[in-house]
Amino acid sequence: MGAFLRGASAFGMMAAFATLTIQLMALRATIYKTELNVADTDRHYYASHALTIARHPSETDLRMMVRLLAFALHADESLAFTKGLSDVDEPDIWKKDLTGAIDLWIEVGQPEERRILKACGRAEQVVIYCYGGHASEIWWAGVRGKLERLRNLKVYGLPQHAVNTLAGLAARTMSLDVNISDRSAFVSNDQGSVTIEPEVWR
Repeated sequence: MGAFLRGASAFGMMAAFATLTIQLMALRATIYKTELNVADTDRHYYASHALTIARHPSETDLRMMVRLLAFALHADESLAFTKGLSDVDEPDIWKKDLTGAIDLWIEVGQPEERRILKACGRAEQVVIYCYGGHASEIWWAGVRGKLERLRNLKVYGLPQHAVNTLAGLAARTMSLDVNISDRSAFVSNDQGSVTIEPEVWR
């Protein structure tokens, strides 16, 4: 009987381990490869970036493409994607100087007020890109008064119809051309194109 129980226990542990392994595999990020070609006449910046984007299992194509758009709008050799949703202590994108200080902290979506305050205390400049349409407008109306004293915060709203079209350009391997002029971004690839004009909320 003892041998039977030990065998059953071992079998149970193996089954639990197998289940955990499957769960961990399911939680792995999906990798996207992107060749991003940026021509920004506003900042006189012209460069190509070979990017590897890890899309968290809970992240949609829409959110990922908004991250990519935000990268293009601030493109720089020192700009980098972070662990994103996998690390609550990091933004979606950031830019650091040679000492490790954070020059630029970029969030997409509707971060909590506490997170925004913390970001503004850590970074020289914080930028938020909202893409949730009416829901984002309601969120901003609820928090804007609490953030008035922050002098290093910028907030933009992205038109929902435009970002929905942008999401349709997503592919595991993609090449995107982004032409920026007067804060308007024309994004195109072989699948289509869309013009996105961020609205200045703050």
